[in-house]
Amino acid sequence: MILVVSYDEDHTADVVRRLEAAGREVVRVDLADLPVRGEITIDYPADGRPEYALATPAGRTRLDECRVAWWRRIRPFTVDRALGAARDQGFAASETSHALHGLFHSLGCTWVNPPALDAMAHHKPYQWEMARQAGLVLPRTLVTNRPEKARRFIEEVGVGRTVFKAFIAGIDAWRETRLVRAEELENLESVRYAPVIFQEFVPGADLRVTVIGDRVFAAEIDASATSYPVDMRMVVDETPVRPVALPPPLTAGLLRLMRRLGLVYGAIDLRRRPDGQYVFFEVNPAGQWLFVEERTDMPISAEVAALLSRRDARDPGSERLPPRTLAGRAG
Repeated sequence: MILVVSYDEDHTADVVRRLEAAGREVVRVDLADLPVRGEITIDYPADGRPEYALATPAGRTRLDECRVAWWRRIRPFTVDRALGAARDQGFAASETSHALHGLFHSLGCTWVNPPALDAMAHHKPYQWEMARQAGLVLPRTLVTNRPEKARRFIEEVGVGRTVFKAFIAGIDAWRETRLVRAEELENLESVRYAPVIFQEFVPGADLRVTVIGDRVFAAEIDASATSYPVDMRMVVDETPVRPVALPPPLTAGLLRLMRRLGLVYGAIDLRRRPDGQYVFFEVNPAGQWLFVEERTDMPISAEVAALLSRRDARDPGSERLPPRTLAGRAG
């Protein structure tokens, strides 16, 4: 059985369809259904094996025989509104977290990605250090909540040649990557409220590299001629996207990074300078891939489904695949 931890709005439907067409049993769980719309059971009987079960609006499932679990995208727990006090709501959410994560860690299955390692890998400073150790090139970077240090960094790198960005750019608190311009210098005192990432601006073409096990899918997303070349996410609809091949040493370095982070799946953002040097920005352990697949025909969804199927079948030999870059077919 394959457990998919995600929700309806996430782009997992095609992968699930492929798995079901291949005869795999798939159960999807949205953490936002728990505990208010679901039940958690961890039952250790006097004799026999323990029972691990979840019940959500989609049905009740025993997870004892789960062979592979896809830790795709999670949402916060939803507690009962009858708990009016914030303290009580927090307690209910905390108890749910301890019970559910304890259940997940008790399963004798393969995780894509392991939840604890996935959580660690979401922290950019940790990614940067692992990337440095893996031999990847990083942009000059400063993280600080001291306005005077930020001002000195900008003076050294240059106004108009420094970007600032948030650690997390969520839907409810979106922050695009922006160039520091002269008018922004007046607002530097606000840095004291929370640490900010400052980086040297790297000109060139973006690359989204989707890694699935040992398979590497690389796409160039060149926003340099668009209305906002600083952050391709803002102009992805007007940006050319094409499959590309990576230099073998870079592919090897990216796979070393994934192993250091303990990730099976990751969406890596790079930029290729005009001189051909590749610069690492970040890896998103739950990054999206459909916007690349739809515009390049690279079979990313098929490979995700294939990896989950192989691991569900518990065929270790099928996982011993040589590292390679799949460029796919141009769309």
